[in-house]
Amino acid sequence: MQIVIIGTGNTATVLGRKLKAAGHDIVQVYGRTPAPAAALAAELGAHSCSDWNAITQQASLYIVAIADRALTGNDIHLRLQDQLVVHTAGAVTKEVLQPVSSSYGVLYPYQSMRKEITHLPEIPFLVDGSSGPVTETLVTLAKTMSHQVSIAGDATRTQYHLCAVMANNFSNYLYTLTEDYCKRNGLNFSNLLPLIDETAGRLHQASPRTVQTGPGFRKDSSTIAQHLHLLQDDPALKKMYELITNEIWEYPW
Repeated sequence: MQIVIIGTGNTATVLGRKLKAAGHDIVQVYGRTPAPAAALAAELGAHSCSDWNAITQQASLYIVAIADRALTGNDIHLRLQDQLVVHTAGAVTKEVLQPVSSSYGVLYPYQSMRKEITHLPEIPFLVDGSSGPVTETLVTLAKTMSHQVSIAGDATRTQYHLCAVMANNFSNYLYTLTEDYCKRNGLNFSNLLPLIDETAGRLHQASPRTVQTGPGFRKDSSTIAQHLHLLQDDPALKKMYELITNEIWEYPW
């Protein structure tokens, strides 16, 4: 497909790389700031622009990969005929693109995106379109990049987005607090990586419910008290420890 990417952030960059690797032609990259737009365009073999009026009208697909608040804040100054335009957000309705074109939808990459990471990650896609043919087109496109493609309307996609926040963002915040604790106490956070990898890897074969461990799960009040004592000068981590331990203790395993 002849594709225009609107945006220069993490999602735009990683998705652009995936599309290029799949054999699609990125013809143009739009960015509000010229330098990042030019850099991404050079990487993808495309032209760049920083003026909405300079965006070509000749592409077959326009991917709007910008922040959610920009999607919903009337920041998309683009008007097409019937060319397909999609956004990549998990928690924004596809209807925000209705003023842009008669053919619109969502191409949601269900993955954590960081443009600094050089490898191309495996990305499940959740897609939805303004009509059956649009949805079929997006399924076909997504399957050129992934073996895991699902159709998900706005409500279902938002629920998946919520799940991603809880499973990924929340756990990474705990990793951050733990790393801070390690640094303050002269510990090596990297010693935790095999443990983290092993626990995450188990989920490919088992339900999280069946692999839970730890003092909260065992109702080991002595160890919990010892841990809380160690965290007495670390209120943020102590708060999280108490909250999550109590929830694990009370959960009907």
